[in-house]
Amino acid sequence: MSEVTRPTLSDALTERMLELIREGGHRPGDRLPSTRELSQRFAVTTPTLREALRRLEATGAIEMRHGSGIYVGADIERLVLPNPNMREMAGAQLLELLGARIVIEPPLSAMAAEHATREDLESLRNVLEEAGRHLRGHDAELHEANMTFHRATARLAGNSVLHEVVDSLLTIHGPEQQQILQIFDDRRRDFDEHLAILEAIEARDAAQAEERMRSHLLDVKTVIENRL
Repeated sequence: MSEVTRPTLSDALTERMLELIREGGHRPGDRLPSTRELSQRFAVTTPTLREALRRLEATGAIEMRHGSGIYVGADIERLVLPNPNMREMAGAQLLELLGARIVIEPPLSAMAAEHATREDLESLRNVLEEAGRHLRGHDAELHEANMTFHRATARLAGNSVLHEVVDSLLTIHGPEQQQILQIFDDRRRDFDEHLAILEAIEARDAAQAEERMRSHLLDVKTVIENRL
């Protein structure tokens, strides 16, 4: 019979810190007590406390700002987190990630067509207008606008977990996505495909939105396959 692993002091302290954040009603960006105050509150040494804080910072639950203090992190409520230690991916892994996007994102585009409000659609069009301003020689800004479009489309589907999955996948292979932009070397075509997806969402045509997103991502996957 295997021995049950007992929680360490750091484990218990990490959980107590999360309880402090939740029960105190703290939101992302709120400042937390200082390390000295927390050490006294939990009756632990500063090194033990810092170990727990490093764990929480690694998951985005808190943010430690040098010379400023400890703050609730933006990712405190996330269910899906990207791996911060991910190295550059092998080609097979990248194709699998793109395959995952092809499975996930088209149905989310259909859901966005059904659920997006007028304000949502205006925001999505603003993202594409921003992308349109960077089609000539501003690849960093264009890449950011393109990724924002995919993230926003997933968010408008109304399922926060699936939105986080898409966000994590895009975060994992952001550098590779920038390379795709260089290899694809047809920024206008990429922009036009995004615009076609938006138009289907605006028309509340769920089937068309899904099909256009699938076709767009398949184009991206084909570029990677040819590169490999």
